[in-house]
Amino acid sequence: MESPGTTAFETAIGPCAIAWGEKGIVGVQLPEADAAATQAKLQKRFPLAQERPAPAAVRDVIDRIIALLEGEKVDFSKAPLDMEGLPPLHRQVYEIALQIAPGETLTYGAIARRIGDVSLSQAIGQALGKNPFPIIVPCHRVLGASGKTGGFSANGGAETKLRILTIEGARTSDEPDLFGNLPLAMKPGRR
Repeated sequence: MESPGTTAFETAIGPCAIAWGEKGIVGVQLPEADAAATQAKLQKRFPLAQERPAPAAVRDVIDRIIALLEGEKVDFSKAPLDMEGLPPLHRQVYEIALQIAPGETLTYGAIARRIGDVSLSQAIGQALGKNPFPIIVPCHRVLGASGKTGGFSANGGAETKLRILTIEGARTSDEPDLFGNLPLAMKPGRR
């Protein structure tokens, strides 16, 4: 059994890193202060991982992450993610989040309703806070009620979340735009 692999790569928001194993991608690290700090943080999560060139399927995901952070509309729904060992609720939340298209948002409550239990909003926030696959599983596209940003566990917190949403063209305010349009999170059926 081969140890997990890792590699770092540059994006429009800074150096990111990715880790994978035999069953797929096991983690993504958003930018820290520099490339070394980013790689070190991922290495801490996956201490047995070794830096090496990414296999083709992982390289394809890296290329799509880079493209997304340059403003392209990218679909990660078929990304080879290894969710084995994750709690069932987390897997359910991540599968729903994978369906949120770039430029769109959903609220924690909307995800709770899709799962069938509105009392789970806080647990959904906690699951997203532990998302091992940020960007791929777009936890940044999940907002609080009324379009509030909510938390973001990446370096830079909510500022990084807003930066990514802005790159994707998502409305990040609950104020109507110049034409009176409400943000995506406020549109009927999006809450």
